[in-house]
Amino acid sequence: MSILINKNTRVVTQGITGKTGQFHTKMSKEYANGANCYVAGVNPKKAGESCEGIPIFASVKEAKQQTGVNTSVIYVPPPFAAAAIWEAVEAELDLVICITEGIPVRDMVEVKDKMRKAGSKTVLCGPNCPGIITPEEIKIGIMPGHIHMKGRIGVVSRSGTLTYEAVGQLSDLKLGQSTAVGIGGDPVNGLKHREVLELFMNDPDTDAVIMIGEIGGSDEEAAAEWYARECKNKKPVVGFIAGVTAPAGKRMGHAGAIISGGKGTAQEKLAVVEACGIRTTKNPAEMGKLLKSVLSAAAATAIAPPVGAALLFADPGLCRKRPLVSLPRNI
Repeated sequence: MSILINKNTRVVTQGITGKTGQFHTKMSKEYANGANCYVAGVNPKKAGESCEGIPIFASVKEAKQQTGVNTSVIYVPPPFAAAAIWEAVEAELDLVICITEGIPVRDMVEVKDKMRKAGSKTVLCGPNCPGIITPEEIKIGIMPGHIHMKGRIGVVSRSGTLTYEAVGQLSDLKLGQSTAVGIGGDPVNGLKHREVLELFMNDPDTDAVIMIGEIGGSDEEAAAEWYARECKNKKPVVGFIAGVTAPAGKRMGHAGAIISGGKGTAQEKLAVVEACGIRTTKNPAEMGKLLKSVLSAAAATAIAPPVGAALLFADPGLCRKRPLVSLPRNI
């Protein structure tokens, strides 16, 4: 099992005939079950043609009617990307993954407001994100497939590059991933850390999670507080926050990664996340090692005999159950 996407997902590429869309659709189609998953593209001016062996339709709605797509990936240029998101939402797709960077904030505010007013059930990931991958099943986006391996660790990140770094470390440690989700760093976006963390907590095939955040906003704090409050049987989560040395008001690449009014600093985020029971590191090169150590500690705790547990002695003369430690009756 995985979250959000799997080998049964059917994908339409909006912007398939552009240079970026064509390249990454080709790469994604060649990965794992991609040939079965990528079934449609959209370009109103080239409807009836094909690209990389994938039929092109005039609209997302038509693509859905003809092929049964349930997920869209968007490589449309920034001025038109918000309209492309709304087109996919109107077609009532389950999931829309917007890779496009540089969408005007006002455009995203408007499309998010329209989604809210329409009561849309479509899940939006991005914009300005690397996409989502379920290793050895399907990848939707721009991440390098070869660094991933199938396993039971979830990854959620605002940063594309740090997503790859975390995944690479996990794979080197033979810790495969269930799903890796890049949610993007724009100030107005779809999926948040908390929502993805909840999906991982409810996924029976995910055993632990790496959560990667950045300065700016309060998404990481909200996710950590939800984790502390709602997760009864907690799966281990470790975290990293980028931008520890950033001065106030400094932008860090992403439009959403800006400290404002003293809020959203790395130190503030680290304090809240640690207080909520999530172990963190300030060194991005140690994310994988930290998770492995947390898993090892959890495993050791699980198999350690409780205080006062009965032991069987190997000596036949002592072959009877005896308490290792005698405890007072009132304990």
